[in-house]
Amino acid sequence: MRETVFTRSGWIPSVISEDGELKVMLGAGADANHEPRTFTFPIGEAHRAVIQEDLARHLLLWSAVLPLCDDAGTRGRLDEDAAVALLDPVLLAAPEDVDAFFRRIRWDRSRLVAHGADIGLLDRGQVCAAMRGATETADPKRAQEHHAHRERARRGVVLRPLDTALLRYTGQYLHRSTVPKRTPDAVDPALLSEVLRVIDTAERARSGMRIGRDPRRGKRATDKRDWARMERAVEGALRRAHPGLAADAVRSVGFLMCSEAAAQARNAPVDDDGETADPTAGARRNALTFTDDKGAEEKWRPGGPRTAAAEFWEFVADRSAGDNEVFTIEDEELGEGIQLHFYADSLARVTTLRAGGDGTEPEYLVEYGLVDGMGGYRTVVSAFARGGCAALDPYGPWIRDAAEFERARRRRDAQRGEGGTPPSRRRG
Repeated sequence: MRETVFTRSGWIPSVISEDGELKVMLGAGADANHEPRTFTFPIGEAHRAVIQEDLARHLLLWSAVLPLCDDAGTRGRLDEDAAVALLDPVLLAAPEDVDAFFRRIRWDRSRLVAHGADIGLLDRGQVCAAMRGATETADPKRAQEHHAHRERARRGVVLRPLDTALLRYTGQYLHRSTVPKRTPDAVDPALLSEVLRVIDTAERARSGMRIGRDPRRGKRATDKRDWARMERAVEGALRRAHPGLAADAVRSVGFLMCSEAAAQARNAPVDDDGETADPTAGARRNALTFTDDKGAEEKWRPGGPRTAAAEFWEFVADRSAGDNEVFTIEDEELGEGIQLHFYADSLARVTTLRAGGDGTEPEYLVEYGLVDGMGGYRTVVSAFARGGCAALDPYGPWIRDAAEFERARRRRDAQRGEGGTPPSRRRG
């Protein structure tokens, strides 16, 4: 039988009676299914009296117990002996002894800050005095800002008012990993015009640049190289035009520009980078067959609403995976095709020299080429869709010997600083 003896608002631990025994009950962390975990441990009547009468001591106990809950993880049990051992030193000891005790144990600082602790006194180790103005209602934003400030101090980052304003404008002041957005209302009005001048510099730097889709990584994935290229351009322009900006502010504005460009790409249909569907503009008239390494097949025929390249990249986006990285486009009528090796930034173009028949095997010319990321793949796919293997001549060199090509690929990867792909993975 469980009944509540005393409780405060929010997540502050409660005192319950369970089968006649007093216990503290608190929620902390989550289990493997992301459901909140609840912990209990026994207390005495003297402890209950202090918890009920003294908010500051109640909050200090909570702060001291939370690291033990973290230790329990998603499945473990609370170390009740360690929790009980906190009761007398936190709830019943003299203030100076409590301060000394907190210098020896782990405790959750952010919990106290959220409930109004004096940060200066906390820094000096005077936890009891710091909690004199404690509030039952928490202010999570105060704790988040304090944590962000301490993290920057730990990294040696010093922000000027403009740096802070830029971080608030992009929504990056509290969490560096938060998806940035434009929040001018979060900026001190006196600094807003200066912030907008910095943003204008960034917008001019990314003008004419785009972040394309990368169907190799799924329908909504974007090209990492495009992102890196835009990021370098924006951050470089900011450092030249505004040399006093902190690195955190520069990174935040670059993150904003790239995130906006990536969102625009994700919300657009899988595109073909401008290939026209008009057959009079040089588009291929023959049907094409798309296949992957798992045996899937799809036909594209001219005259439809979408180009061959657009249809192919949608085919890739639907099927590409870590174990499915080889895709082929074939023109069966002309006896030619290309095979794309996404795992190695390479491709092969295959031309039929002699068709098989009357007991003879067909003869093929296989030539290998290197590809510069997703942009390179888009170029060769569009070129092949319009003009077949002959249209790929400008995108060589094309290497017929497989061993020579493997050496060229390894040299390329070494220059990039990448590990080589084992030859056994090469398909041709």
